[in-house]
Amino acid sequence: MKAQDVMVHDVLTVKPDTDVTDAIKLLAEHDISALPVVAPDGRLIGILSEADLLARAEDGQHHHSWWVEALTPASKLAHEFAKVHGKKVSEVMSTKVVTAGEDTPVSEIATLLERHRIKRVPIVANGKVVGIVSRSNLIQALASSKLAGNSKRESDRVIRLELLDRLGRQKWTDFGSRNVTVEDGVVHLWGLVGSQAERQALIALAEEVKGVSNVADEMIPAY
Repeated sequence: MKAQDVMVHDVLTVKPDTDVTDAIKLLAEHDISALPVVAPDGRLIGILSEADLLARAEDGQHHHSWWVEALTPASKLAHEFAKVHGKKVSEVMSTKVVTAGEDTPVSEIATLLERHRIKRVPIVANGKVVGIVSRSNLIQALASSKLAGNSKRESDRVIRLELLDRLGRQKWTDFGSRNVTVEDGVVHLWGLVGSQAERQALIALAEEVKGVSNVADEMIPAY
């Protein structure tokens, strides 16, 4: 299994001249731990993570131990950090970014996460971000993985790309940015859904994709 089999395609990014306060809002609203920073031409030039924000906050002597212990540190950081700092992302981001390619085996990505003690790895092609793989993506992929031949893996990849494309065209859901994995023709749907109607519609949409043998409903209701 490779990065392109498990990565999330809809990647939230920021520009180097984005206000840090706006970037923090994105982290909090989407409950993510890092944002790739891209130049106007789309090239990856850095990454803004919770660790960067914590380090800057500590420099400003506004550290609170409960930040680290909070379940959603990004949202906890937002209010305090915004009061003290009116900086641009380029002044806070890390320029040394750990990346991987679409063909990188997930085992190598797991090693990168462990070695560098990070939570997610941007997937790049020709210097541009085409996806991102997080720890949760790997865990979910492993939870639904089985041994399969090359032909089956290719078929699963086609199914996943087709489903993501269809999801991206739907105005009634933003589930396309969440996790979708496919193993042996079985679509695994993960993440929060806002209503029972949306849940049923997502299952129906997945069942309509050619080659899908079954849909494993791993979704968590937010209602």
